[in-house]
Amino acid sequence: MRHVCGISGGKDSSALAVYLRDRVPDLEYFFCDTGAELPETYEYLNRLEVVLGKPIVRINSERGFDHWFEVFRGTLPSPQMRWCTRQMKIKPLEEWLGSDEAVSYVAIRADEQNRKGYVSTKPNIRAVFPFIEDGIDHDGVMRILDDAGVGLPDYYEWRTRSGCYFCFYQRKAEWVGLAERHPELFERAVAIEQKVLTDAGENGDASYESRAMRGRHYTWSGGETLPDLIARREEILTRHASSMERARRTRRNLPLVEVLADALDDDDDSQACVVCAL
Repeated sequence: MRHVCGISGGKDSSALAVYLRDRVPDLEYFFCDTGAELPETYEYLNRLEVVLGKPIVRINSERGFDHWFEVFRGTLPSPQMRWCTRQMKIKPLEEWLGSDEAVSYVAIRADEQNRKGYVSTKPNIRAVFPFIEDGIDHDGVMRILDDAGVGLPDYYEWRTRSGCYFCFYQRKAEWVGLAERHPELFERAVAIEQKVLTDAGENGDASYESRAMRGRHYTWSGGETLPDLIARREEILTRHASSMERARRTRRNLPLVEVLADALDDDDDSQACVVCAL
């Protein structure tokens, strides 16, 4: 029987990894690496390995984003078609485990029991939820990380979730943050988006403006292209600052990461990827 704990690079799964360190013998830690993660994520995994005292296995898809992008005929991944999650995280994980009997530890907290994380449908993989079973909530997660001395990933200064740099679940202000902190990654995301729009135009699929306004079949952020989004930088940041202030007034004395999580702008999504964001 194998015991495995997936780490996304987010606070909850990282806290679970630390929590289980001395509780589950021969525990295997893994990280499904798409090759498109934020630099802060890779740096945090290195810090976490020191605390855990063992390596975190990097599981890579045999084929990267560009391959699957072509397989899905140039369609961007979206909330309606999360082929990135399936092909670059879930499938490689299930191949890594093969037919081995395994217990998979999932980092859903006691205060979010209605949240859905990845649970394999393969009969040889059984999911367990230690934080729910032991009553560990958000404050408990933060204590685990603080006591271990690992803290939070640096991307929490401007982003609410782990995941690929081009994740379509990013909020508008987070796209602005990516452009400011990692301009080369933002430009890569722009290039992918422009290829989709260009290919659609060559196939006679309506005008550029019409394609962009249809939403995430053609653009990363619903209803507008990334160049259009960044042209609204000041407007987006002003609205985000207002949302942050509302969040602070509603729940005082919150750490920045929780203020960010609560500061949902009107044109943003609140849900997250079922695998990437724990």
